[in-house]
Amino acid sequence: MERVNTLLGKHIWLQFALGILVGSALMVLLFPGRSILSVVIRMTVVSIGSIAVVLAARRKEKRAAGSTDTLVVLDRKLRKGDVPTDPAERDAMRALVTQRLHRTRHRVPALVFLVVLFCSVTVLTAMTGGLRPTIGLALLTVLFIGWLTVSGSRNQRRLRAMDAALESEGATRSPACSKA
Repeated sequence: MERVNTLLGKHIWLQFALGILVGSALMVLLFPGRSILSVVIRMTVVSIGSIAVVLAARRKEKRAAGSTDTLVVLDRKLRKGDVPTDPAERDAMRALVTQRLHRTRHRVPALVFLVVLFCSVTVLTAMTGGLRPTIGLALLTVLFIGWLTVSGSRNQRRLRAMDAALESEGATRSPACSKA
């Protein structure tokens, strides 16, 4: 799994391609009768805005880390909970953690909004659509919101733990540096 994470971290275009293909497959399953090519084209066009947002966030993270390879290494260390020992790497990790904590500060209101949105779409589909799309969207809602909640909480814990580890080591080093 670590090799897959590294591959996807280095080649962000592969994440986009896989996301579009999985989204297209889901749309074909939920709404059969449409050509696969038209669904893939539609998913690609609709995804352009989200791709731009992800690329802008990635560019900021890459700037904080220094390079794509450094970003992948820091992300792996963040997932494992390894605090960097090299001062330059610690500064890059501190900048990355600060940036991600700032970016996720409205996580709970966004999650509430998504719950309301997904539940509304599911209810409206139940009132106007068939049984198959309703069941599919209900399953998607439960799985997606559940995954977002668990994954977001885990990432917040990791970020806060790394922030605390970087701060505690920074606090213990600063008096020693001032004495020297």
